[in-house]
Amino acid sequence: MGYLESISLHRIGPPAVTGREVAADLIDHAFLSYNAGRLREICRVFTRKFLEPDCTVGLTISGALTPAGLGMSCLIPLIEAGFVDWIVSTGANLYHDTHFALDLPLHQSRPNLDDYALRQNDVIRIYDVVFHYKTLLDTDAFYRELIQDESFARTMGTAEFHHQVGKYLDARAKSLGQPSHSLLAAAYEAAVPVYTSSPGDSSIGMNLAALSLQGGKLQIDTLRDVNETAAIVYNAKKGEGKSGVLILGGGSPKNFILQTEPQIQEVLGLAESGHDYFLQITDARPDTGGLSGATASEAMTWGKVDPDSLPDSVTCYTDSTIALPLLTAYSLARHAPRPLRRLYDRRITDYDGLRTDFQARGEKPPDPSARKKLD
Repeated sequence: MGYLESISLHRIGPPAVTGREVAADLIDHAFLSYNAGRLREICRVFTRKFLEPDCTVGLTISGALTPAGLGMSCLIPLIEAGFVDWIVSTGANLYHDTHFALDLPLHQSRPNLDDYALRQNDVIRIYDVVFHYKTLLDTDAFYRELIQDESFARTMGTAEFHHQVGKYLDARAKSLGQPSHSLLAAAYEAAVPVYTSSPGDSSIGMNLAALSLQGGKLQIDTLRDVNETAAIVYNAKKGEGKSGVLILGGGSPKNFILQTEPQIQEVLGLAESGHDYFLQITDARPDTGGLSGATASEAMTWGKVDPDSLPDSVTCYTDSTIALPLLTAYSLARHAPRPLRRLYDRRITDYDGLRTDFQARGEKPPDPSARKKLD
């Protein structure tokens, strides 16, 4: 075998597109090179590696995906199929997800509208998505009323908070005899924990802050979130299990899901080697020094990604709103649903397991030799 054959076993010679292809076949046969090729790799690694029974799948959501309807069209089907086990999202995506649960309409438009006229007519714009200002006011009113319930009058992490919100949205939809259309409600049903890495940075956080001015007892424990998410990864990888992360966009959710491994290795001093699989869809460049463009190999130097897993780590430089529907269609076509892992139901047990192993270390400093090195 020559060198050329050693780096590629496939000659480019795709069949002609007929217009009769399903999305998964189109991806397999026509998405061959450049970012189309990387998207095909992501689809294949996700379907063939992430969805194996021993892999726990974490998803991050950034950018305004739910206002564009991608929660309803893609994320809920992935959750219901057992293809997503835990989530880190911006608060904004969860806030806008709530509009759909409350049947508050959002509309398609175009990006070149007169923003001054929109302001004068109380219309909000997210690029080419538009909705009435009253949608924000009604959603704010929903959260302010909901969090005054006694079940919220305590300190909790964001997963528990979102679980309680999803529980209400799910019950509301069932009482009305209609689908919830809500990512949070679907996550509640599937016991998928949903974290927000910056809980104060959204309209949900703003309404929680307003409640605190009225003497509300709800407090969000962000430190609990750091340890809970680390516990998910730590316990997932015990007993030869694997951890895969699918990153849509970047930002704070990307770092929060990846910092679980440095938290385990560097801070808690427990032996670990990094996430096994890393897939990212982003439009950010790596050369600007921003995290959203940081590659898997860069993350490997921090201990976030297992060095041995780099061949299964793929970055596709494209828009998540293009890639996510294709990835969803591909995975649902190529893989049967998985049993739900129901990590939310296990979160206290996993948290206690991490704490027990950390406390068993005593006061010993982290051991650099416990960190996997390249040969």
